[in-house]
Amino acid sequence: MFRALLTVGLCLLASSSVVAGASDGRLDIYFIDVEGGAATLLVTPAGESLLIDSGYPDNGGRDRDRILDVIKNVAKLDHLDHAAVSHWHLDHFGNHAALADKIKIKNFWDRGIPESLAEDNKFGERIALYRAATQNQSKPLTAGVSHTLETPSQPLGIKVITASGEVIPNDGPANPFASQHKPQADDPSDNAKSVSLLFTFGKFRFLTCGDLTWNTEAKLMTPNNPIGQIDLFMATHHGRQDSNNPVMVLAIDPHVVVSCNGPMKGAAPETIATLKQVKSLQAMYQLHRNVELADHAQAPAENIANSVETANCKGVWIKASVANDGASYTVQVGADGKPRTFQTR
Repeated sequence: MFRALLTVGLCLLASSSVVAGASDGRLDIYFIDVEGGAATLLVTPAGESLLIDSGYPDNGGRDRDRILDVIKNVAKLDHLDHAAVSHWHLDHFGNHAALADKIKIKNFWDRGIPESLAEDNKFGERIALYRAATQNQSKPLTAGVSHTLETPSQPLGIKVITASGEVIPNDGPANPFASQHKPQADDPSDNAKSVSLLFTFGKFRFLTCGDLTWNTEAKLMTPNNPIGQIDLFMATHHGRQDSNNPVMVLAIDPHVVVSCNGPMKGAAPETIATLKQVKSLQAMYQLHRNVELADHAQAPAENIANSVETANCKGVWIKASVANDGASYTVQVGADGKPRTFQTR
């Protein structure tokens, strides 16, 4: 039943979207700076849009306004077709309601709303705003569900890899890095229940896993690798050390990694050390310079979107843009950054 609902909803929306990407037929992915939260906007060649997560609320509307700027002024959209929540932490769903007050959002997606959240004593108050914005009509995302969005060039495939602590079946070839898993303490928080999404566009493959944590990554990736290898990877959990288990990161073997970190959150030295072991890695990008790390210990300066602390930050975004045949993609830092081209596998 859910698969049918997903198909009908997305197909109806495809015909009504503002055609933002039709001029060049590219798939665009914007990593929006929300100071260590997450907000990722995808715009298909048909102009269909999906925002995953929405950063922190408050702060004078800082994150809301940065997201709206990319939606309206950069991607040239007048609405969002879809807004998804990876999990129920404030830095990920904090602005869904505020955005809905400023721009039409046609569909909301999440893993289902829990009755309470042990780590957030204000969850009831905060989720009430989300429920009101969605009119209690958000649609569930469950592990294993997949769909194809039609575009003028070729389909965009979407597969839910994890959700609510469940993972897709551990099929596929043996993971040669399975023995590297060293269990951490169990994570009872909502991070471990994050929604992970795998996008495919021709040969291009992009993976984003919200704040999925260490042991759930291992549950997904041992003893086999059901995902395969990836072109573009959004470092999990802002690049924190309690995620990005080598058993997963080394197995997916990304060419390019983007960390949606803050100046003092994420892009951890342990994660960067793991990324530097990735055999096929060609480039690392960060939304922020980690002010606690030496320059040589993180992404190159030209691959860091924001180099100052929050008070003076301009909120520069990072954009990946995939060619209409899916055979190559570019990554650039901000509107004035020089795009660097990468070939897909």
